[in-house]
Formats: sequence, structure tokens, C-alpha cells
Amino acid sequence: MEAASAAPAADKRRHPFPWLNLMATEPFYLLHFLLFFSYLGARSSASQTLSADLVDRLFRRVPSLVLGDSGDSCVLGAGGSKVISIITQQPPYDGLGDCSQLTPLQLESLLTEGSTSRFWLVEFRALCSSTCVQKCRIFPDLSVIYSNKNISFGVVDIGHFPNAAEKFGISLPGQIPTYILFENAVEVARLPEFSYTEASVPTISKKLLCQHFELDRRLIQYVSE
Repeated sequence: MEAASAAPAADKRRHPFPWLNLMATEPFYLLHFLLFFSYLGARSSASQTLSADLVDRLFRRVPSLVLGDSGDSCVLGAGGSKVISIITQQPPYDGLGDCSQLTPLQLESLLTEGSTSRFWLVEFRALCSSTCVQKCRIFPDLSVIYSNKNISFGVVDIGHFPNAAEKFGISLPGQIPTYILFENAVEVARLPEFSYTEASVPTISKKLLCQHFELDRRLIQYVSE
């Protein structure tokens, strides 16, 4: 199973221009690419006909146009990115970092039969959820930094195994992704917590996960042992 999941990633690494392959196969990236160059042409034309103040408001902060950062974006960039997000779906990040792709049965076996890791931090996600797709790179990136002999990272796709949601107390669809930390097969922390309502679920970020599960402290503790 691991060999099969690693094959597509290896093929992409061998591609001399992986970004070009993504643009050719994923409308989401192609439209953002076209939006960027449309910006350049529109800005050049507008600077000759519109006032400097209006040009500044419409075309300022070009990086945000490409990234779609609504917190610091120009008018055209935010609007264009929103339209692209509506008409196309962002493809999920297909890297796993140092995570293990697990079925619910495999996870249960690891927790009940024991493993080399004292802790397991598991992400329960469903790639049919736009929120999970947007956040799916965070967990693999964290696993590369914090995975060690004491803590392992795993991913369970409850889109494929919906019964796992009830087993692990995950409310669908509002509580995905959900992150659960197990210590010696016992749940010791989760995010979002049971007390969260759908409206109060926090925005997932690397900083939030590090703080909530004390990943820095656990890494320092492992290094100092």
C-alpha cells in the first residue's frame, strides 16, 4: 500500500516542470495563471487612462492577486480569485510528508496492539470538503518537522470510511478536519473539541495545531531525552 501511494508522488518529482504539468491538468491553477497575466495587461492599459489613485486601488499588491489572500489583496485579485474558487475546485495536496495513510482498522490496530510510538496525532479529513482541501498541506508539513520515535502522524480519510466519524466522535460535516492526539492508545486531546459548535470551530493553522498539541514542547522533550 505504501509503495503504491508513493508511486504517483515519485512520478511528479521526476517531472522536469511539475508546475507546468499542474497548469495543464488543473483548471484551478491554469485560471490563476491567466488571471496573473491579465492583471499585467490590464494594469498597463489602465495606467494610461485612469487616475493614479484609482489604479493604485485596483492593481496594488500583485502577490496577493496570485495567492488569493483576501486579507491583503487588491480589488481585482480578490474578486478574480473568488470567481475561480466558485467555478473550479482547488486540487488537494497529494504529499504525505512523514504521515501514514491509514484505514480505521489500521489505526485501531496500531492503537490497541501497540507500536513504537508513544503518541499518535491523527488527522480525520474528507477531501470532498473544500475546507479539508484548503488545509490538507498543513498536516504533512508539520509531520516533517515534528515526527520522531515518540510521536507519529497519521491521516484517515473519513470520506472513504464514514463510519469512522461516529466511532471517534466526529460530527459531520461541521467538524472536519478533526485532529486527535492519542497517548498509548488513549485520546488525550482533540481539535476541535467536543464543546465547539459548528459556528465556533477555529480556523486551522500550523500555529494553532502546534500550540494546541504542544508539539514544540514534545519535540524538545524528545531531543533532551
